[in-house]
Amino acid sequence: MRSASLFVILVSSSILFACERAGAGTEVPSPPSATGLAKATFAGGCFWCMEPPFDDLEGVSATTSGYMGGSTTNPTYEDVSRGGSGHAEVVQILYDPKKVTYQTLLDVFWKNVDPTDAGGQFCDRGDQYRTAIFYHDDEQKRLAEASKRSLEESGKLARIVTEIAPATAFTAAEEYHQDYYRKNPVRYKFYRTNCGRDRRLNQIWGR
Repeated sequence: MRSASLFVILVSSSILFACERAGAGTEVPSPPSATGLAKATFAGGCFWCMEPPFDDLEGVSATTSGYMGGSTTNPTYEDVSRGGSGHAEVVQILYDPKKVTYQTLLDVFWKNVDPTDAGGQFCDRGDQYRTAIFYHDDEQKRLAEASKRSLEESGKLARIVTEIAPATAFTAAEEYHQDYYRKNPVRYKFYRTNCGRDRRLNQIWGR
């Protein structure tokens, strides 16, 4: 499913794969820009796991799972998951800067990833699961670079490998990926637990 190793664990759930295959190839549009709302885009491994922490923030209007950072036009989940497309799984956030700052979004991002892992995130391996901050303007770039530098200077972590790069074309993931943790809470919890995400995050950041 998410990685070769986890596929072995999840393959027993035939219903899960039947649902996913039925939805494959169906894209949902990116949420439209609205007056007063800003956009932020983060890559933190599995996009299923990156929606919940941002959805919990007051001032966040929408989160959309998708793909960014590669050269393939309109990539599908299959294109990205097999590697080589250059894309990362990302979550794109629409938020109200009057209610939640970009700095707060950055703080939430860092606490939900392992920024020292150059090979992926947790059980999901490959460049498509890398960590990245895709900035949409110069101010986001400045704040992202400052937050990374502050984390590096704190000495709490080994070398931070998280990429900071300009946002490029965003392709929304297939509909069955959107709000996966809400639509399939049991399967989501099973995946997240077996992937070791929370165990590693607790080691890095504490509970």
